[in-house]
Amino acid sequence: MKQNDTINTTELNHLNILYVFALESEAGTFFKEDLKIFTGVGKVNAAYHLMKALQTNRPDIIINVGSAGSNNFKRGTVVCCNQFIQRDMDVQGLGFDLYQTPFSKVPAILQYGKILTGLPLGICGTGDNFDTSNSQKSYNVVDMEAYALALIAQEEEIPFLCLKYISDGGDETAAVDWQTSVVLAAEALKNAVTHF
Repeated sequence: MKQNDTINTTELNHLNILYVFALESEAGTFFKEDLKIFTGVGKVNAAYHLMKALQTNRPDIIINVGSAGSNNFKRGTVVCCNQFIQRDMDVQGLGFDLYQTPFSKVPAILQYGKILTGLPLGICGTGDNFDTSNSQKSYNVVDMEAYALALIAQEEEIPFLCLKYISDGGDETAAVDWQTSVVLAAEALKNAVTHF
Protein backbone atom coordinates (compact mmCIF):
# COMPACT_ATOMS: atom_id res chain seq x y z
CA MET A 1 0.00 0.00 0.00
CA LYS A 2 1.59 3.31 -1.10
CA GLN A 3 1.50 6.39 1.05
CA ASN A 4 -0.20 9.60 -0.11
CA ASP A 5 -2.62 7.63 -2.24
CA THR A 6 -6.32 7.38 -1.57
CA ILE A 7 -8.11 4.81 0.51
CA ASN A 8 -11.83 4.33 1.06
CA THR A 9 -13.88 2.95 3.91
CA THR A 10 -14.44 -0.37 2.11
CA GLU A 11 -10.68 -0.93 2.01
CA LEU A 12 -10.37 0.03 5.68
CA ASN A 13 -12.89 -2.68 6.64
CA HIS A 14 -10.40 -5.37 5.56
CA LEU A 15 -7.39 -4.07 7.51
CA ASN A 16 -5.97 -4.66 10.97
CA ILE A 17 -6.30 -1.08 12.27
CA LEU A 18 -4.68 0.48 15.30
CA TYR A 19 -6.54 3.64 16.31
CA VAL A 20 -4.44 6.20 18.17
CA PHE A 21 -6.11 8.86 20.33
CA ALA A 22 -4.58 11.38 22.69
CA LEU A 23 -7.57 11.29 25.05
CA GLU A 24 -10.37 8.88 25.87
CA SER A 25 -12.89 11.70 25.43
CA GLU A 26 -11.97 11.82 21.72
CA ALA A 27 -13.06 8.19 21.31
CA GLY A 28 -16.20 8.34 23.44
CA THR A 29 -18.18 5.11 23.17
CA PHE A 30 -17.97 4.96 19.38
CA PHE A 31 -14.70 2.99 19.15
CA LYS A 32 -15.47 0.41 21.89
CA GLU A 33 -14.92 -2.63 19.67
CA ASP A 34 -11.80 -1.31 17.93
CA LEU A 35 -8.13 -1.87 18.76
CA LYS A 36 -6.97 1.47 20.16
CA ILE A 37 -4.49 3.23 22.40
CA PHE A 38 -4.67 6.49 24.32
CA THR A 39 -1.32 8.23 24.37
CA GLY A 40 -1.92 11.30 26.49
CA VAL A 41 -1.15 14.81 25.31
CA GLY A 42 1.98 15.89 23.46
CA LYS A 43 4.61 14.55 21.09
CA VAL A 44 6.66 12.66 23.69
CA ASN A 45 3.65 10.81 25.12
CA ALA A 46 2.39 10.05 21.61
CA ALA A 47 5.75 8.65 20.49
CA TYR A 48 6.28 6.59 23.63
CA HIS A 49 2.86 4.94 23.68
CA LEU A 50 2.77 4.22 19.95
CA MET A 51 6.21 2.58 20.02
CA LYS A 52 5.17 0.53 23.05
CA ALA A 53 2.01 -0.63 21.25
CA LEU A 54 3.98 -1.59 18.14
CA GLN A 55 6.11 -3.98 20.20
CA THR A 56 3.12 -6.30 20.60
CA ASN A 57 1.03 -5.56 17.51
CA ARG A 58 2.03 -4.61 13.98
CA PRO A 59 -1.13 -3.24 12.35
CA ASP A 60 -1.83 -2.94 8.63
CA ILE A 61 -2.48 0.77 9.19
CA ILE A 62 -2.24 3.30 12.02
CA ILE A 63 -5.15 5.74 12.17
CA ASN A 64 -4.69 8.83 14.30
CA VAL A 65 -8.08 10.31 15.17
CA GLY A 66 -8.70 13.26 17.42
CA SER A 67 -9.55 16.91 17.80
CA ALA A 68 -7.63 19.85 16.38
CA GLY A 69 -7.85 23.58 15.88
CA SER A 70 -8.05 25.47 12.59
CA ASN A 71 -8.78 28.95 11.38
CA ASN A 72 -9.15 27.61 7.82
CA PHE A 73 -11.70 24.81 8.26
CA LYS A 74 -15.18 25.19 9.72
CA ARG A 75 -15.72 23.78 13.21
CA GLY A 76 -17.23 20.32 13.08
CA THR A 77 -15.39 19.41 9.86
CA VAL A 78 -13.36 16.19 9.71
CA VAL A 79 -10.10 16.89 7.88
CA CYS A 80 -7.68 14.32 6.50
CA CYS A 81 -4.10 15.43 7.16
CA ASN A 82 -1.37 13.93 4.98
CA GLN A 83 1.37 16.50 5.58
CA PHE A 84 2.87 17.34 8.97
CA ILE A 85 5.01 20.13 10.42
CA GLN A 86 6.68 20.21 13.81
CA ARG A 87 5.53 23.78 14.45
CA ASP A 88 7.58 24.31 17.60
CA MET A 89 10.87 23.29 15.96
CA ASP A 90 12.75 26.54 15.37
CA VAL A 91 16.52 26.36 15.01
CA GLN A 92 16.85 29.26 12.58
CA GLY A 93 19.52 30.74 14.85
CA LEU A 94 21.86 27.96 13.70
CA GLY A 95 20.99 28.43 10.03
CA PHE A 96 18.29 25.78 9.67
CA ASP A 97 14.95 26.40 7.98
CA LEU A 98 11.94 26.99 10.20
CA TYR A 99 10.43 23.62 11.27
CA GLN A 100 13.54 21.70 10.12
CA THR A 101 14.97 19.29 12.67
CA PRO A 102 18.76 19.81 12.69
CA PHE A 103 20.82 17.07 11.03
CA SER A 104 17.69 15.08 10.12
CA LYS A 105 17.01 13.65 6.67
CA VAL A 106 13.30 14.26 7.22
CA PRO A 107 12.18 17.45 5.41
CA ALA A 108 10.54 20.30 7.32
CA ILE A 109 7.18 19.20 5.88
CA LEU A 110 6.74 15.47 6.44
CA GLN A 111 4.57 14.07 3.67
CA TYR A 112 3.35 10.73 4.93
CA GLY A 113 -0.31 9.94 5.07
CA LYS A 114 -3.10 8.15 3.26
CA ILE A 115 -5.92 10.25 1.81
CA LEU A 116 -9.43 9.16 2.80
CA THR A 117 -11.75 9.66 -0.14
CA GLY A 118 -14.32 12.39 0.36
CA LEU A 119 -12.58 14.45 3.05
CA PRO A 120 -10.83 17.82 2.74
CA LEU A 121 -7.03 17.70 3.00
CA GLY A 122 -5.03 19.55 5.64
CA ILE A 123 -1.46 20.24 6.68
CA CYS A 124 -1.14 19.57 10.41
CA GLY A 125 1.18 21.69 12.54
CA THR A 126 2.04 19.71 15.69
CA GLY A 127 3.52 21.34 18.76
CA ASP A 128 3.80 20.96 22.50
CA ASN A 129 1.58 23.93 23.22
CA PHE A 130 -2.14 24.60 22.90
CA ASP A 131 -2.07 27.10 20.04
CA THR A 132 -4.33 30.11 20.51
CA SER A 133 -2.30 32.48 18.34
CA ASN A 134 -4.62 32.33 15.31
CA SER A 135 -1.48 32.65 13.17
CA GLN A 136 -1.42 29.43 11.16
CA LYS A 137 0.64 30.01 8.02
CA SER A 138 2.50 26.97 6.71
CA TYR A 139 -0.19 24.68 8.13
CA ASN A 140 -3.97 24.93 8.42
CA VAL A 141 -4.66 22.49 11.28
CA VAL A 142 -3.03 22.49 14.74
CA ASP A 143 -2.68 19.59 17.16
CA MET A 144 -0.21 18.22 19.70
CA GLU A 145 0.57 14.63 18.56
CA ALA A 146 0.20 13.87 14.83
CA TYR A 147 3.72 14.75 13.64
CA ALA A 148 5.30 12.29 16.07
CA LEU A 149 2.86 9.54 15.08
CA ALA A 150 3.37 10.13 11.35
CA LEU A 151 7.15 10.09 11.75
CA ILE A 152 7.07 6.78 13.62
CA ALA A 153 4.71 5.26 11.05
CA GLN A 154 7.06 6.34 8.28
CA GLU A 155 10.15 5.00 10.05
CA GLU A 156 8.37 1.69 10.75
CA GLU A 157 6.98 1.58 7.18
CA ILE A 158 3.39 1.27 8.36
CA PRO A 159 0.67 3.11 6.40
CA PHE A 160 -0.76 6.09 8.30
CA LEU A 161 -4.08 7.91 8.17
CA CYS A 162 -4.74 11.06 10.19
CA LEU A 163 -8.27 12.38 10.70
CA LYS A 164 -8.86 15.52 12.75
CA TYR A 165 -12.19 16.86 13.99
CA ILE A 166 -12.00 20.66 13.99
CA SER A 167 -13.07 21.58 17.50
CA ASP A 168 -11.92 25.19 17.66
CA GLY A 169 -10.43 28.07 15.70
CA GLY A 170 -6.92 27.93 17.18
CA ASP A 171 -7.59 31.43 18.49
CA GLU A 172 -8.23 33.27 21.76
CA THR A 173 -11.45 31.30 22.43
CA ALA A 174 -9.90 27.92 21.55
CA ALA A 175 -9.71 26.60 25.12
CA VAL A 176 -13.43 27.14 25.78
CA ASP A 177 -14.45 26.00 22.29
CA TRP A 178 -12.35 22.82 22.54
CA GLN A 179 -13.91 21.82 25.87
CA THR A 180 -17.43 22.09 24.49
CA SER A 181 -16.68 20.56 21.06
CA VAL A 182 -14.39 17.62 21.91
CA VAL A 183 -17.38 15.53 23.05
CA LEU A 184 -18.76 15.73 19.50
CA ALA A 185 -15.52 14.50 17.93
CA ALA A 186 -15.93 10.75 18.49
CA GLU A 187 -19.16 10.33 16.55
CA ALA A 188 -17.97 12.49 13.64
CA LEU A 189 -14.66 10.61 13.45
CA LYS A 190 -16.32 7.19 13.59
CA ASN A 191 -18.70 8.25 10.82
CA ALA A 192 -15.74 9.36 8.71
CA VAL A 193 -14.05 5.95 8.85
CA THR A 194 -17.24 3.97 8.31
CA HIS A 195 -19.47 5.99 5.95
CA PHE A 196 -17.39 7.96 3.45
